[in-house]
Amino acid sequence: MSGKAAVVLPDNVLFEGGAGEKVRRKLLENCDLHTILRLPTGIFYAQGVKANVLFFDAKPKDGQIHTKGVWLYDLRTNKHFTLKTRTLKLDDLQDFIARYNPENRHQRIETERFKYYSYDTLMARDKASLDLFWLKDDSLENLDDLPAPEVLQQEIIEHLKAALASFRDVAAGLQRD
Repeated sequence: MSGKAAVVLPDNVLFEGGAGEKVRRKLLENCDLHTILRLPTGIFYAQGVKANVLFFDAKPKDGQIHTKGVWLYDLRTNKHFTLKTRTLKLDDLQDFIARYNPENRHQRIETERFKYYSYDTLMARDKASLDLFWLKDDSLENLDDLPAPEVLQQEIIEHLKAALASFRDVAAGLQRD
């Protein structure tokens, strides 16, 4: 079995419990999930919804763990795009494209925006969360450069929805015990 895929998914798929956690664990075990591109807010989904592109290769179901580690490229932190006035363009992706190195992924080099996490590190995280942050968000210190109120509002709503979903998972687990 062989094949390559790139799938666009909203942020909550990277960290939610329940079915989301099961899907992440299966993907990490049964495929070679090798790269995640963290996209700016509102590029694929509604304004305020963060998305990611997950790159993975199909592998045979042979009982082996096929993901050795995952490279994450952050095209979100300290980057500001809009769907109308500051759209994402090919030039904005050039650094990622250069570092992606599909011919030899094992010769990639970490940079400020491109980090490697081993399989063991990822599995040790709560719910095998793939929602990783390492860059400092400069907008949190510069109050004059905050996103528009409607963007902040949507981000708060999405975080609250994710928190509620996590709480429901915990509550359902408590009822089973």
